[in-house]
Amino acid sequence: MKAALLQMTSGIDAAANAQTLADAIATAGSRGVDALFAPEMSGLLDRDRERSASRIVTEADSPVLDAVRNAAAAAGLWVHLGSLPLLSETGTGRRVNRSLVIDSAGAIVARYDKMHRFDVDLASGEAWRESAIYDAGDTAIAVDTPWGRLGLAICYDLRFPALFEALGRARCDMIALPSAFTVPTGRAHWEVLLRARAIESSCFIIAAAQTGLHADDRETWGHSLVVDPWGEVVHDSGREAGLALVDIALARVAEVRAQIPALDHRRAIGDVTIA
Repeated sequence: MKAALLQMTSGIDAAANAQTLADAIATAGSRGVDALFAPEMSGLLDRDRERSASRIVTEADSPVLDAVRNAAAAAGLWVHLGSLPLLSETGTGRRVNRSLVIDSAGAIVARYDKMHRFDVDLASGEAWRESAIYDAGDTAIAVDTPWGRLGLAICYDLRFPALFEALGRARCDMIALPSAFTVPTGRAHWEVLLRARAIESSCFIIAAAQTGLHADDRETWGHSLVVDPWGEVVHDSGREAGLALVDIALARVAEVRAQIPALDHRRAIGDVTIA
């Protein structure tokens, strides 16, 4: 599969972000790309809840999603729209952080709401409380594509191996992990966790990321990565925003699983007995 990873510095202007996405999709299509992967919060990255409120709409009303679907259809390629902040369909006024997979006809073929919310207090002084406004998803999702089975996860989900074990058991060939990692956690944990999750699930991890200083004054780590099932880094985008093309040899999945069939050796483990 020929993949494109879009590393973005998304801001508070949803229309500008949508144009960046559409332009990248058109460029990828002209270069023979099969599927484009975008980062978390690609359509809007704004920590100010009041300022962003007017631009947080339901999936059905999202102009960013409409622009991406039209661009995917025009370019004839699949798009993993990293994630969008959307208004929950529950009518509570709360939000969801949702990944969407769009096929080459512009149809939505899969949705995944981020299961694990980023509620942390970092030594750097950064504090985040996603649970204050975002509802958590409750279902692990995978979708079959023309190139293999794609599992879905988002950013902080990376720290919870049970999700990746479930996607591995579902025999995913690749897992998309769009992110907006902070700089302190990115520097310390990003690559090592991605490599561990790839090894555990015996599949490719495709992690498109946000990078740089954003309009809402946050800074993200970048380093969009592709990691193969052996845990080797196939691609690293560094810190610059832009589009990277990566050939992903999906036959590698079967090769690794034949050597170390760990997915077949997993046993259910209950509570720990304290001796």
